[in-house]
Amino acid sequence: RLIQQALHQVLQPVFDPYFSDSSYGFRPGRSAHQAVRNARKYVASGRRWVVDMDLERFFDRVNHDILMSRLARWVKDRRVLGLVRRYLQAGVMIGGLVTTRSTEGTPQGGPLSPLLSNILLDDLDKELERRGHTFCRYADDCNIYVRSQRAGERVLASVSRFLERGLKLKVNRNKSAVDRPWKRSFLGYSMTYHKQPRLKVAPKSVARFKAKLRILFRQGRGRNLGRFIQEDLMPLIRGWLNYFRLAEVKGVFEELDGWIRRKLRCILWRQWKRTFTRTRNLMKRGLSEARAWRSATNGRGPWWNSGASHMNQAVPKKYFDTLGLMSLQNQLRKLQCAA
Repeated sequence: RLIQQALHQVLQPVFDPYFSDSSYGFRPGRSAHQAVRNARKYVASGRRWVVDMDLERFFDRVNHDILMSRLARWVKDRRVLGLVRRYLQAGVMIGGLVTTRSTEGTPQGGPLSPLLSNILLDDLDKELERRGHTFCRYADDCNIYVRSQRAGERVLASVSRFLERGLKLKVNRNKSAVDRPWKRSFLGYSMTYHKQPRLKVAPKSVARFKAKLRILFRQGRGRNLGRFIQEDLMPLIRGWLNYFRLAEVKGVFEELDGWIRRKLRCILWRQWKRTFTRTRNLMKRGLSEARAWRSATNGRGPWWNSGASHMNQAVPKKYFDTLGLMSLQNQLRKLQCAA
């Protein structure tokens, strides 16, 4: 990893100044947020069709000879080129056996791979610029914005040929498409169909976030609720919210706030376990003895009870505020005001 970092420090200043302004991934001073903002700008300018390119197993299909030839255009030191070649051919352990990459593939997870991917795909950027296309690329995620479906289909066909013939990369025909931008997602975001589109969190991003939270909530069942919220839940929420702070459609954050509170009420209901404990805790939180007893003995499951009126009254939003649970809506408002 030390050698990778050293190579990265040598190669980055050589190549980065010549990369396209439409390339945003893994570059100093560039970010996914810039790519998303520009994508919205292109759609607002009238390019209301997107060519969504999906490269199949990109990092596994990088052709070593093509990549090395691109490096050799600018790097004349054979020792550096030799180190990069050895890095590309480094063995991978699969099922206890070491396999080498002879002609294709680049290791993932290291500091050098993203730079090498940008060097290879810079050919694509230059080709798109030569043709006068408007596009945003973040690593191997590339969207091209056009004014009509017919133009998009021509672009998809011609760019696919360029990638497959010129760079030996395979375009995933099932996932690549010409579509409306509001029907696709880009870097986790989607947008509305309005003339001046607004950014929103893509449904798939919400689903992935909920899946992570479900795992976390299962781990928190036996924990002190306050410590669980502050030590485990809030760091995950803050990180997710910081990435999606560009979202302008707020309904999903309100829905997530309610869903998270319900999951926490579900944990409490499980922790109370016995009928007597549930009755006592409901009474402590303001319910009458008769209502607390009826609620504790209703025979329903934890999820149903967590959404019922007795738990909403006994464990209101203010209770979670005292434990340090921050509303996604309020936190988003603060982030956007500070920007």
